[in-house]
Amino acid sequence: MTDIRKLLDERVLILDGAMGTMIQKYNLQENDYRGERFKDWKHSLKGNNDLLVLSNPKVIEEIHNKYLESGADIIETNTFSSNSVSMADYHMENLVSELNLEASKLAKKCATEFTRKNPSKPRFVAGSIGPTTKTASLSPDVNNPGFRAIDFDQLVDSYREQIKALVDGGCDLLLVETVFDTLNCKAALFAISDYFEKTGITPLPVMVSGTITDASGRTLSGQTIEAFLYSVSHYPLLSIGINCALGAELMRPYIETLSKESSFYISVYPNAGLPNEFGQYDETPNHMAGTLKDFLNNKWVNIVGGCCGTTNE
Repeated sequence: MTDIRKLLDERVLILDGAMGTMIQKYNLQENDYRGERFKDWKHSLKGNNDLLVLSNPKVIEEIHNKYLESGADIIETNTFSSNSVSMADYHMENLVSELNLEASKLAKKCATEFTRKNPSKPRFVAGSIGPTTKTASLSPDVNNPGFRAIDFDQLVDSYREQIKALVDGGCDLLLVETVFDTLNCKAALFAISDYFEKTGITPLPVMVSGTITDASGRTLSGQTIEAFLYSVSHYPLLSIGINCALGAELMRPYIETLSKESSFYISVYPNAGLPNEFGQYDETPNHMAGTLKDFLNNKWVNIVGGCCGTTNE
C-alpha cells in the first residue's frame, strides 16, 4: 500500500463528504433500517444510520462508490456512532464490534476496487471514530456542575472496542472526528495507543478533527483552536483539522492558525454553510469550492472534504 504521507507531500488529498446527508436522499423508513435481521427489534431504529451496514449495506456501498467516483482519495467508514455509549440509545451495545468490522470491510472493498481500476490513484479508508453522545468535561445537569455522565476509563473501554474492530476490518487510517470535548479525544488517543502497544500491530496513521462550535472560536468544552492543538500534540498525528458546525468561510481564521502553529498535516471538511430555518444546507458546491480554493492558494491545508450538507457533487 502506498504511504499516504508520501502522497500528502505531493498533493492535496480529497476526503469524502457527509454520509448522513447522502442517506437522507434515500428517504429510508423504519423497515429499511430494520431489514430482515432486525424486523422484530423492540425499539425504534429509524435514524440509526450506522446500522445500515448490517441491515441495508447496499445503500452504504452505493454512497462510498459515489464519493470514490467523484474523486475521493479517502473515504470514511459509516461508524460515527458505532460505540457502546452511542449505541445504548438503540439498546444495541452488543453489536458494536460487528458494526465496526462490517463497516470497515465494506469501505475497504469499495476502496480496493477503485485502486485496482487505477493504481496511480490509491484509495484509503479512514475508520470514523465519533465523539460519543456523552462528554467527560461537562456536566449534563446545570444544577450539579460537578456531575459527569461518563468518565475517562469508560470512554477508553468504549473506544478500544471500536478501534479493534475497525483495524480488524482493514481500514488504513483512524479518524477521531467532530471533537467537541478534548478529554473525550484524549481517551480515544489513549485507547488507540494502548491497543497498538498491547497487540504489537504496527500503528495506523491517526487523523484528529475538532469542532469550533460558534463565533467565540472555541470548542464546546471551551478551548481555543491553539489550546486544542497543544492538548493533542503529544500524539504523533498524521493530521489535525476542523470539521462540522461551521461553513468554510467561518473556518478560515482557525485553519490559518492551525497551519501556522501545527507541525502536522492540516485537514478541513466544512459544512455546506450554516443550516437555514428548516435545517437544510443551501451552500452550493461552487461556492464552497471558491472558499476552499483560497485555503489551497495559501497552502494552509493538505486534506479537504465535506461535512453536514455536502454530497458527492
